[in-house]
Amino acid sequence: MSDSLTVAKKTLRAAVLEARDRMPAAERAQASAAAIARVRAMPAYRQAVCVMTYMSFGTELETQEFFDGLLRDGKMVALPRIDRASKRLSAHRVGSRDDMVPGVWGILEPRAELPVVAPETLDMILMPGVAFDRDGNRLGYGAGFYDRLLAPVPAGTKPLRVVAAFDCQLVDAVPHSHTDQPIHWLITPTLSLNFTT
Repeated sequence: MSDSLTVAKKTLRAAVLEARDRMPAAERAQASAAAIARVRAMPAYRQAVCVMTYMSFGTELETQEFFDGLLRDGKMVALPRIDRASKRLSAHRVGSRDDMVPGVWGILEPRAELPVVAPETLDMILMPGVAFDRDGNRLGYGAGFYDRLLAPVPAGTKPLRVVAAFDCQLVDAVPHSHTDQPIHWLITPTLSLNFTT
C-alpha cells in the first residue's frame, strides 16, 4: 500500500470515528435499532440459513440485539475470532452468549474450540467498519482481517456482505486498493444501498 493511500485512510478513519464518537448515546441506540430493523426486513436475511455477525464495542452500531434476534429466528450463527499470532480472523459457530469469551480489545468472541465455519458456506455476513461510500467501498479499522477472510471467496458468490452503519459513516469516497474487499449492501437508519445491481 502506498504511503499516500495509507495517510488518506488514516485521515478519513480519524474523522469518521470522531463524528461517530460525538453521537449522543440515546441517538446512537435509536439509530442502531432503526438500521438493524432494516437489515432484518431484507428478503436476503429472511432466506439466510447461516449468518455471521460481530459483537459491537465502543461507539459502534449496536449488534447485541441483532445477535439475539438471529438465535430467536433459528439461524445458524457465526462470530469472528481473531488470531493475533497469524493476524487472521476465523468464523466460529455459536449457539448462545455462553459460547463467548472476551478476546482482542475486550470484544466478545467465540471460544477457540467451537466449530470453524468456512466463509463460502455463510449466506450473509454483517460486517463492521468505519466509513463507506456509494460505490460499495469499505474502510475498516486498518488490520485487514475481513479483507483476508473474504479474499479467497470468488466474487459474486455468497456470503452477501452487508454493513449496518450510522449516516455519518457514509462519505463521498473511501480510498481503497485492489486488496480491499467491497460490500454488497449498506444499510443506515435512512438509506438502503444495493451495490450488486
